[in-house]
Amino acid sequence: MRPRIGISACLLDEETRSGGDRARCRFLVDELGAHVDWAPYAADVETGLGALWETWRLTGQNGLIDHGGVFPAINGLPNPAALDGYIVRGDPHGAGDGPWYAADGRNAFARRLGTAFPLLPLTGESALARDLPHARFVERVFARARLREVFADGWRTRDLVAFHTRHKLQILAHSPARYQQAGRVVAAAGCRSPGETEADYRRIFTEALADDATRGRAANAMHRVYRMIGKGLDDGPRHDVLDRIQAYQRGELPFDTVIRLLASHATGEPLRWASEQTYLNPFPDALRRHLLTADGAASLATP
Repeated sequence: MRPRIGISACLLDEETRSGGDRARCRFLVDELGAHVDWAPYAADVETGLGALWETWRLTGQNGLIDHGGVFPAINGLPNPAALDGYIVRGDPHGAGDGPWYAADGRNAFARRLGTAFPLLPLTGESALARDLPHARFVERVFARARLREVFADGWRTRDLVAFHTRHKLQILAHSPARYQQAGRVVAAAGCRSPGETEADYRRIFTEALADDATRGRAANAMHRVYRMIGKGLDDGPRHDVLDRIQAYQRGELPFDTVIRLLASHATGEPLRWASEQTYLNPFPDALRRHLLTADGAASLATP
């Protein structure tokens, strides 16, 4: 299933009040756009501000605008359950640009969006100019799309078991505690109502992926793969894999170098469990060269 991402319409150069800066959105339009479906949204147009935008200033005070009316900017958004992420203009953690601003320095539209839908991956196009934020955002978006697919109409317990099995190491790399929680939900799925199981697993999974995958947690997940593939390797390749994991943990090797090495050894039916782990392939390979660079500039784990 292709991820569906909500996006401020101006970032796709649609004819909105603030226009768009295509140079700053090249990754969105030329790279990510080939693998996702956009759900453009122009908050000002949807709420009827139109050409008056220069005189309307959204503040951080409960979503009020200068003229005292309530600003229902998020009311017309596509159903968040059908979205896998959202990209705003500017930076949701910075001052942003355009008329969306707050007295405390945070993009007010993004803040309201994040408050209303706290589990929805949210970023800004300014943040996507930096390697680590956009790699982590894209990882979360594709994971959420797969989650949405497994819980399509008529899902069965075995579908959830298969999904969880494929995502075990990805969850573990982000949150060992939620890895345990998710496992308990799956184990009890046959004894609970589908609605309760789905609600709990959705929450735990999305909360887990929102946690930072630290270098130590990532190395732990790498060692799990190593224990699977090492049994079939000769001494030389086995020691090479282990040495590279340890070098990554010390900060001497980039993340993707080790992940590619592990994936190259995880082949054949006996290693099917390892080869199918989304941790080794979190998004389409065509995006790897843009998100996970060989020189270590980007990673899915924080230092």
